[in-house]
Amino acid sequence: MRVNVTVNGEGRQADDVWEGESLLYVLRERLGLPGSKNACEQGECGSCTVYLDGVPVCSCLVAAGQVEGREVRTVEGLAEGDRLDPVQQSFVDAGAVQCGFCTPGLIVAAHDLLGRIPEPSDAEIREALAGNLCRCTGYEKILDAVRLVAKGGAA
Repeated sequence: MRVNVTVNGEGRQADDVWEGESLLYVLRERLGLPGSKNACEQGECGSCTVYLDGVPVCSCLVAAGQVEGREVRTVEGLAEGDRLDPVQQSFVDAGAVQCGFCTPGLIVAAHDLLGRIPEPSDAEIREALAGNLCRCTGYEKILDAVRLVAKGGAA
């Protein structure tokens, strides 16, 4: 089947898609957007988080057939050209990126949080990021990155 979807503001088309194929697979393999990572394929780690019609979802759990005519925004779509989104920049500035596997999902989750609550408490940050697993850090640099944006310190 053919899937027509708006990705990062641009109408895109993927052909020969099996309707049960995941949105994650379509994004990475068919549309050439490798930002969202494939880690658990069970919706447990958050590394594949994208916005679907403005709501964060684990793209590994969304069937390609469900996105026909809908809007997807990936971690790549947060940046404007070569300029990183403040959340993306804060992860760089705070040293919150290690291996980078969890980073795209954490950035989307943090971006969503800050869009809803511009100055979140530590408890709100922890709650918002609870669905994202990182195996490299102790999470403190990730929390620092979110705090940095909330305080207006990211470029």
